[in-house]
Amino acid sequence: MAVLTHETKPTPAHRPAPGRHAEARLTLSRAVFQLATGLGLAAAFVVTYVLFVHTSAGQLAENGVVRSAQSGRWSTMDWAGPLRDQDMVLVLGAAAIVLVGLALLRRKPGLLVPALSVLVLPLVTAQLLKLYLLERPELPDGGYGPGHNSFPSGHVSAAMAILMALTFVLPQRFRPAIIGTGGIAVAWVASSTIALGWHRLSDTAGACLLGASFACLLAAWLTTRRRDLRRTPAVLVALATVAPTGIVLIGFAVLNTATAGAAQFVAALVLGALSAVGIVLVTLWPLRGSAFERRTGVETRVVDDLLETRLVKRPERI
Repeated sequence: MAVLTHETKPTPAHRPAPGRHAEARLTLSRAVFQLATGLGLAAAFVVTYVLFVHTSAGQLAENGVVRSAQSGRWSTMDWAGPLRDQDMVLVLGAAAIVLVGLALLRRKPGLLVPALSVLVLPLVTAQLLKLYLLERPELPDGGYGPGHNSFPSGHVSAAMAILMALTFVLPQRFRPAIIGTGGIAVAWVASSTIALGWHRLSDTAGACLLGASFACLLAAWLTTRRRDLRRTPAVLVALATVAPTGIVLIGFAVLNTATAGAAQFVAALVLGALSAVGIVLVTLWPLRGSAFERRTGVETRVVDDLLETRLVKRPERI
């Protein structure tokens, strides 16, 4: 087997002491980073459903927000009005066309399978969960409000799915800026559905968590196939794992500190936007430096804390 190596060796003056950094910290692979983040997002999804839907405190706070939104007292919510005019089927169709165009423009049609999977699977899962699997129990101290289950939000699921699908077809250098900016659009959709009285805060947060979890779990599988051997400190992996649940717990605590209907309504609008942006940023963290197309014969490994790329030429089989 012939091996062609293209690498840049560090100078002796800047070479780390052998074994120094390996002993100082524990590191995990990029695939484990993505897998842990995906599982953390999925766990936060469960926590959101249990805290907001299956506790009296959660239902009481969110029912107050829904009553305020549907009362018609908020004439300053014109910024949420454009969402009423959007046909989500057309939006999703346009998003699919953009994904196909980007993949073909980059001459990487193999990216279409993961991108379209992340676009479709969270939407199907959200509808199955909302309509058939999850229920909203009537609790004696939950306050008065709509009794049907609306968790998770379909509109926010669509917005998050589009954003996560773009992650798989965008070039790495453009990914942080575009996905970070797209998080603002997801935040607008989340706050708008609350302002219009369509959804509760938990519905929007759950939708964001669901779509982000699918993206990270699929990315972890693709990364193992691509043999990306970059390492991440274990403490950062642990932080990314618990961060989504932390966002949910903070939102639950803040919403329950507001007792008046007006205060709860404003708090829900702000929390809906902030939680969406926070979840997008947590998801972008393990995805920002990953290339998801499979490259045969190329391996990335770590040598003395520096990245080394090796081009391996294997003999043809006869």
